[in-house]
Amino acid sequence: MQFTIERGALLKALGHVQNVVERRNTIPILSNVLLSAERGQVSFSATDLDMEIVDTADASVQVPGQITAPAHTLYEIVRKLPDGADVELKFAAGDDPRLSVSAGRSRFALPVLPAGDFPIMSNDHEGVSYQILRDDLKRLIDKTRFAVSTEETRYYLNGLFLHCLSEDGSNYLRAVATDGHRLALAEMPAPEGAMGGAGVIIPRKTIDQARRLLDDGTGYVDLTVSPAKIRFQFGNASLTSKIIDGSFPDYGRVIPKGNDKVMTVSAGILSKAVDRVSTISAEKSRSVKMTIETGRLTLSVRNIEAGQAVEEAEIDYDNETLDIGFNARYIMDVMGQIGGDTVELRFSDASSPTLVLDPVDNGVQYVLMPLRV
Repeated sequence: MQFTIERGALLKALGHVQNVVERRNTIPILSNVLLSAERGQVSFSATDLDMEIVDTADASVQVPGQITAPAHTLYEIVRKLPDGADVELKFAAGDDPRLSVSAGRSRFALPVLPAGDFPIMSNDHEGVSYQILRDDLKRLIDKTRFAVSTEETRYYLNGLFLHCLSEDGSNYLRAVATDGHRLALAEMPAPEGAMGGAGVIIPRKTIDQARRLLDDGTGYVDLTVSPAKIRFQFGNASLTSKIIDGSFPDYGRVIPKGNDKVMTVSAGILSKAVDRVSTISAEKSRSVKMTIETGRLTLSVRNIEAGQAVEEAEIDYDNETLDIGFNARYIMDVMGQIGGDTVELRFSDASSPTLVLDPVDNGVQYVLMPLRV
């Protein structure tokens, strides 16, 4: 195998695929990237057995072929080469097989493993395929992924639930995430061809990789959703992933419908005030007490060891006084997703879930479970 490729194109492709490769692997081949050169193009593949990224780039291919080389080492080499350099990669079998990487006066020889040992993820042709604008997919991910659980015990919450549904005569594509203490929901009109597809729980790592790839380009993403896998096609790059085998909980039951105590406040002011008073909160719970009364919100934290903090803020509220507590981090996470200047919080009582709405985006909803204070 032998080909020459411009350094920028090589760096971009390697940058996409090497993110999948774990730094420490018990299976040596999974530390490598598969290089496949043929007919003016080179494809780069990396996998962790649950997810696979493949990217292609134009190259001058002198000798077609395949080989695998250490992904992170190759990426770091290319990253440190000068801009605009032409990089030659060459491999020939022999007593001491190595991948030769050269650019200008720089020469490197990397260990290799046979391409035939590299695991390839099978392509499922079953399922539903549709297109979605990159900006729409970004919104669904960004508005919800912060609420994905990191606890391995309830593995079915360790991902983003993507599904289609019909409601009030309209079809929606909806993303939902929850860790049991908070819930984030974002939806949009269902793209053409999306209805009828399986609802899937996309693993957290897959969501993170897809989000990185979304920043590299414009236009549409092609999605193929089957009961076992999901595939994203971003121009030259594709991401294929297994889905989490489990049932996502009936989240609709925890979204409050009758919360009638409505507070409107500046999202920025609330977030910064919560951040300030939580400085002295107990590290584990990070609980902040809210005292909500007509026109005024009082945030308070009392910590036997660290002292106490109180801050007031002006609000739009005209109902009975309410004392309720929340995890400070959860409040700030939600405030970070609010698109406008103000946010609307709807309460029932101190022990029931609170509904948080964004006045400038009707397609998102957040639910926060209160803490005892």
